[in-house]
Amino acid sequence: LQRHDLTPPPRVAQRSKALHLSARRYQAVLQPAQGSPAIGAAGSAPAAPGAGGTEGSGATVGSARIAAKKAQLRSSPRPKKLEKLGVYSSCKAEGACKCNGWKSQNPPPTPPRTDQQPNTVNLLEPCRSCSHTLGDHVTHLENVSEEEMNRLLGIVLDVEYLYTCVHKEEDADTKQVYFSLFKLLRKCILQMGKPVVEAQESPPFEKPSIEQGVNNFVQYKFSHLPSKERQTIVELAKMFLNQINYWQLETPSQRRQRAPADDAAGYKVNYTRWLCYCNVPQFCDSLPRYEMTQIFGRTLLGSVFTVMRKQLLEQARQEKDTLPPEKRTLILTHFPKFLSMLEEEVYSHSSPIWSEDFLGVPMQQKVQEPCTTRIHFHTPSPGGSTNRVKARALLGSGQKRKPSEPIPHDETKKLRIVGDIPMELINEVMATITDPTSMLGPETSLLSAHSARDEAARLEERRGVIEFHVIGNSLNQKPNKRILMWLVGLQNVFSHQLPRMPKEYITRLVFDPKHKTLSLIKDGRVIGGICFRMFPSQGFTEIVFCAVTSNEQVKGYGTHLMNHLKEYHIKHDILNFLTYADEYAIGYFKKQGFSKDIKVPKAKYLGYIKDYEGATLMGCELNPSIPYTEFSVIIKKQKEIIKKLIERKQAQIRKVYPGLSCFKEGVITSCCDPRKELKDPDQLYSTLKTILQHVKSHQNAWPFMEPVKKTEAPGYYQVIRFPMDLKTMSERLKSRYYTTRKLFMADMQRIFTNCREYNPPESQYYKCANLLEKVFYTKIKEAGLIEK
Repeated sequence: LQRHDLTPPPRVAQRSKALHLSARRYQAVLQPAQGSPAIGAAGSAPAAPGAGGTEGSGATVGSARIAAKKAQLRSSPRPKKLEKLGVYSSCKAEGACKCNGWKSQNPPPTPPRTDQQPNTVNLLEPCRSCSHTLGDHVTHLENVSEEEMNRLLGIVLDVEYLYTCVHKEEDADTKQVYFSLFKLLRKCILQMGKPVVEAQESPPFEKPSIEQGVNNFVQYKFSHLPSKERQTIVELAKMFLNQINYWQLETPSQRRQRAPADDAAGYKVNYTRWLCYCNVPQFCDSLPRYEMTQIFGRTLLGSVFTVMRKQLLEQARQEKDTLPPEKRTLILTHFPKFLSMLEEEVYSHSSPIWSEDFLGVPMQQKVQEPCTTRIHFHTPSPGGSTNRVKARALLGSGQKRKPSEPIPHDETKKLRIVGDIPMELINEVMATITDPTSMLGPETSLLSAHSARDEAARLEERRGVIEFHVIGNSLNQKPNKRILMWLVGLQNVFSHQLPRMPKEYITRLVFDPKHKTLSLIKDGRVIGGICFRMFPSQGFTEIVFCAVTSNEQVKGYGTHLMNHLKEYHIKHDILNFLTYADEYAIGYFKKQGFSKDIKVPKAKYLGYIKDYEGATLMGCELNPSIPYTEFSVIIKKQKEIIKKLIERKQAQIRKVYPGLSCFKEGVITSCCDPRKELKDPDQLYSTLKTILQHVKSHQNAWPFMEPVKKTEAPGYYQVIRFPMDLKTMSERLKSRYYTTRKLFMADMQRIFTNCREYNPPESQYYKCANLLEKVFYTKIKEAGLIEK
């Protein structure tokens, strides 16, 4: 290859700080260029992959230099273009020459300056490799249009640039991708084709995309806000998506050193896709380029979000003095809270924003509409036992869930809240509790006396003041200096706070590869932690040490530590803790849900855990449906809802009504005339039995013949409080339960009402209920029990 004055994109890994969130940068984000998408504004040019971060100025210069060289080459005379393309074109001379590129007999020692290159090109000059002329290498270009030639010249410069990148790149994974793209573009020049990256999957790789997920998040959490406050949230979302689009992913090898327990294979696949479709096309425009936020989804966002959030907030704090005053509050106060709320949705297994069926309605309305996701069976016929079983399962239903689609973890969220309180009132109360400016306003520095123990710690974590990391020693991987320093810090904390425990024993357990420690980090130093050993085969974890340094106690750190440990174990399907607590720690463990009543069978832990003299064995059983780190917030919100509902109920009780006025004109008779009631019990029984037989034998009665089974319709009895079916009515009729026609009609009406409440109007079962109801009332009228 003829080398040119091109330098590969700068490696972000060579910089300790790869973040550029300056005032100018933020201002550019919040005021995107005209024509940019609604969410995700324009940004600057890319850098090569590194340790994670945004692009550097070197990348901008490199991309601009490539663009300038392409423009310069495309403005050259046609003979010069032929000479350039001949270098990458196969020989067309007779005799089946196998030369794949013309090489000059007398190449210059260094790349000459463009303004010094002669404009005359000799097409008869022989090739150094095959001795055929330059004209033999470019005969296929004689009738090619200028536009096509310029396109091929652009690919040529991209090939040369990638060649330089391959030789200067140190990371093996990145070098391999560069080389593959180099061969692809080289082949495109030979065949005069268009570059297409060959892959098993083509973009987008996951739905919904990151951009759609963030849009859903804004709608899900903030649709109730006034337009001005909501516009602020939209600007924050634009800022965040713009950062992702130009975020430089760390290489797989760097990620393995930082987070060895993560899914290395999955990350490597996404990293390769990101290089091919997002990063390299920014400086090699011959390749099709995609926005990172439009082709990747929750998986990639989850792999970079924690590191990205930390670096964004850290850089914002460092550059706070350079930010313009009108942007300072937005970046320093609102942006951290926005990221904290988004983080919960990114890592929550039950967040609705990542559903392809997300309807864009606020959270309060989602609870109100239980039928947004329904199970749909094929339309059954009246005959056939299989169809009857399906019908009984739901008494009608909506859309069918695919076999590969998992059952939603938060199925109860889709269930309608029933009872005396209408959903409109619930929504109204929620709107009064959720202050529209609460998330945007400054956090209070003085917590209420009624605040939860971990509230201060939770706020500090959201602001980035403290961090939690599960760490441990390893004999198989290269020691990480930072982790080793944290382990030494944990050993010091445990030694100072547990003076009765031998230091050698503490050191041995903390550095034991079978033990892990949930460490609490503040200002880069360890201030507390919980050392534990997991026994997955036995179904429990032993907590060995638990301590917070003395000058950081009484701040809720201990409670928040334990809550993080609980959520960590729920993710790993271990739902029991065991620990030996001394007399000073029993009170703490009781507050965290531990008790002396051990749920784990003795045979499971005997011989596994360490025994301590003078200590009490305590255990704790975890509930996988409880979000422990946010549990106190949920309880507080529930108390507020109940308090508001009680206040409204009391206001209704104290209200004085004017009284009834209907008796002034006489009592209005209903359609159910009491005179129509049959006095003879045997006659009533016979009439009702005949009507019930007519209903049961009707072709639309098959969905309602027997009660619904819980195993066939999960959650049915949480929606339908008073179930009824034709079999139950037959048993009641036989036992002479129906002493009046009103009891009989009420039960029958309950069947139809339940079906319409549980199923959508377009379902087959909803239609069966309507048709059977008409038949029933026709028979009632024919029997003379109500007026025609």
